[in-house]
Amino acid sequence: MKIQIMGAGALGSLVGALMQLSGFDVVFVARGKQLSALKGGLRVSGLIQAELDVYATHKPENADITFVTVKAYDTEAAAKELAEVDSGIVCSLQNGVGNEEILQKYCDKVLGGVTSYAANLADYGHVVYAGEGFTYVGELDGRMSNEAVEVAEVLRKARMRAEAVNDIHFRIWAKVVINAAINPITALCRVRNGMVVENENLWRVAEAVALEGREVMLRMGYDFDAVSEVRKVAEMTAENRSSMLQDVERERRTEIDFINGAIVRKGMELGINCPVNETLLYLIRGIESGSSH
Repeated sequence: MKIQIMGAGALGSLVGALMQLSGFDVVFVARGKQLSALKGGLRVSGLIQAELDVYATHKPENADITFVTVKAYDTEAAAKELAEVDSGIVCSLQNGVGNEEILQKYCDKVLGGVTSYAANLADYGHVVYAGEGFTYVGELDGRMSNEAVEVAEVLRKARMRAEAVNDIHFRIWAKVVINAAINPITALCRVRNGMVVENENLWRVAEAVALEGREVMLRMGYDFDAVSEVRKVAEMTAENRSSMLQDVERERRTEIDFINGAIVRKGMELGINCPVNETLLYLIRGIESGSSH
């Protein structure tokens, strides 16, 4: 079976490495300095230590399963490229809301996915396996399909904890609300995740973000104890540095529009004001526009 990683950054490189170590034929699709580095091999440190010779390329190929791990703002471009090949079952493991819907416009078979596996790019071609999490995959319409079961089984064969579920849409939104309460705060204050709960001032902001997210999800029909879940995730990932923090430090574009921005937009659609999410959205956008000059 041929597995394709569309966007071999931190998470993509980790998933691809675990797949290859388990015997799968893996294609790593990357660009720029990461692509150049991968052509010389992939190093994994952290929870496991490995040095891999990998097949890396700049364009997608035919595959049985394609895991999409590009940044949310690159989803449309990636989807257009995937439409030019037989990309098989396409499963998003991205942050934010709306990725799957974009992929569905271009790809025949698309699954939603959510993962809490933690990966950091220490350097180009060197990924740190920072935390074992859980991965859920499923159909966006709530069916339990053979494809979802197959993808979950492939992940488990790669020694990842994974499950096919019939509520992936809820899980995507739940992760967005959690990310909205942790990522921008860590990025603005340049702190690790644990500080969100350890510092009372930061926790008050995170709690307010979570409560806004909970209200939006309730109006969508999802009962989610957002405050408790945010606290739990921040404590479990206390030593992690969020992807948004890493993006800000590298003066790269963040996924804020697909996280807090998604909550603000859905809130407007439902007649719910989300002023704290909106403030964080504008603050991170301000950092982005400042670093682009």
